[in-house]
Amino acid sequence: MEIDSEEKTHERKQSDYSRLDERFEIQKEMYRGQQYSQIYFARLHLMRTLLYSLAPSWKPHLPVCKVLGLEEGKECIIVGTLFKHMKLKPCVLDEYSKERSVTPLVKPHNFMHPDDTLILEDESGRVKLGGSALSPAVYVTGVVVALHGKETSAGEFVVEDVLEAGLPPQIEQPLDLKEDKYVLLLSGLSIGSNSSNPLLFQLLVDHITGHVSDDEELGLAAQIVHVVIAGNSVEFPRKLLTGQNMASKDQSTLYEPIKELDIMLNQIAAGVSVDIMPGLNDPANFALPQQPLNRCLFPGSAPYNTFRSCTNPHSFDVDNIRFLGTSGQNIDDLDKYSEAESKLDFVERTLRWRHLAPTAPNTLGCYPFTDRDPFLIETCPHVYFVGNQDKYDSRLVKGSEGQLVRLICVPKFCETGVAVAVNLRNLECHTRSFNIQL
Repeated sequence: MEIDSEEKTHERKQSDYSRLDERFEIQKEMYRGQQYSQIYFARLHLMRTLLYSLAPSWKPHLPVCKVLGLEEGKECIIVGTLFKHMKLKPCVLDEYSKERSVTPLVKPHNFMHPDDTLILEDESGRVKLGGSALSPAVYVTGVVVALHGKETSAGEFVVEDVLEAGLPPQIEQPLDLKEDKYVLLLSGLSIGSNSSNPLLFQLLVDHITGHVSDDEELGLAAQIVHVVIAGNSVEFPRKLLTGQNMASKDQSTLYEPIKELDIMLNQIAAGVSVDIMPGLNDPANFALPQQPLNRCLFPGSAPYNTFRSCTNPHSFDVDNIRFLGTSGQNIDDLDKYSEAESKLDFVERTLRWRHLAPTAPNTLGCYPFTDRDPFLIETCPHVYFVGNQDKYDSRLVKGSEGQLVRLICVPKFCETGVAVAVNLRNLECHTRSFNIQL
């Protein structure tokens, strides 16, 4: 596509794109009433194999034991899945408790409590953990770790050191990228909400497609080679979602946000490739991995080969730069059941634990896979982004084997008017802000 101005013509830069969502797609899986124990077994089996291979170089003088094989006072390494016992964790049975009038239901933003404890379990048994090396405030149920310590006479395993999986291997970053090319990350458009502004969306579309008069801005627009919309693109009027049959007028009102989104995507897809991921508020399945939004929702955009409806989580390559991202549910859930100074700390933890959604299926809904855990991070991305956050934040993380990962919190566009541009040449990123002064 060429972007014209009176002074000169800007030709949009090209890039190679490949989609890597196969592991997140639910195709031949059949739900036959299976429980969630199997996804935990699959997670433990794969992660334990990895941690066993790392243990000799971590503590070469210590034996590796199962929980059932622990001996009092003997130092060893045990590998298993953490379970966090939380005093304030909501329980569905509390809603029907006879004593609920005496003990009010607590609904805080964060369910942490000073009395929370950690337990490690494998297929042989479980043991309560103690010591200061393992903080209940940092870890959540579902994380697989290796622990160095010894069992006390009280049956508690006192932890002296912790081994996490660490950053996975990374494909080599291409060195032949000589020019600036940008991937634009958006989330939280919330079209149809009370705070959405059509003029703000049109400013964004005009910037991406190059329908602006400023020559410098035209040059920036021509460098955008790909756009990703990371969830919560629409918001429906809650009063209409009653579960009852709707009148034709209400059906039309309900479809209006999707129609407006399709018009916007149509304009973007005409000039540059665009991926749209489902989010918590979008018309997709609730449990992770969320499947692509049905293409029939987008009659204007779907005919373009540049339009792709993708899964959440979503993985793809642009010019051999590996991207991995979610619409934010995994990080928002960690924020409820653990503590950190910033959302980026949660993002970095999931990378070092090699798991996108460790709290699934305990407190985060996910499909009951029987023979695999699709949320394991087997290849380290170059860019790891999380959508629908309150504010923009970014950090460059370095791994022990030279891995470089750009972590990005993508803010809600509807509230902030901020998009994030990632430079494929050097992984640097910056915000592009849009606002309307009335």
